[in-house]
Amino acid sequence: MALNVIQTTQINQTPFVISQSKEVNYPIAPLVSAKLFTSASGLETLKIRATLYIDSADTELPWVEQDPKVIDNSLQLYFDYNYKEETPVSLNVWYIELDFTSPTVGEITSTTSFLKDIDPETSRGTVTVITP
Repeated sequence: MALNVIQTTQINQTPFVISQSKEVNYPIAPLVSAKLFTSASGLETLKIRATLYIDSADTELPWVEQDPKVIDNSLQLYFDYNYKEETPVSLNVWYIELDFTSPTVGEITSTTSFLKDIDPETSRGTVTVITP
């Protein structure tokens, strides 16, 4: 199995504030899209794109844990960051794009993605169905 991070980019220039922050569960679950495609060389690849909402006070880049597991045909992804236990005042939005390949990638029907801090407080899982 191979997980290749293509890009990690902060997509906002000014941190934003959620006006009703008391109604939001932190960490915020990632927004994810996933598509299975065949590369020009004939290799089946799962393209995953995620946006992560992270405390703007966090100065470290988020990262994805390597060697993800597949449970019940769902690829389990953990996006990690250094989260403080307080509710954030403002957020940055991060875009992460990655490719996943394995001999059985065609059997994967969904991804389950989590935003996890190193403490480890974890968001609820976001389940994304794979589009062919």
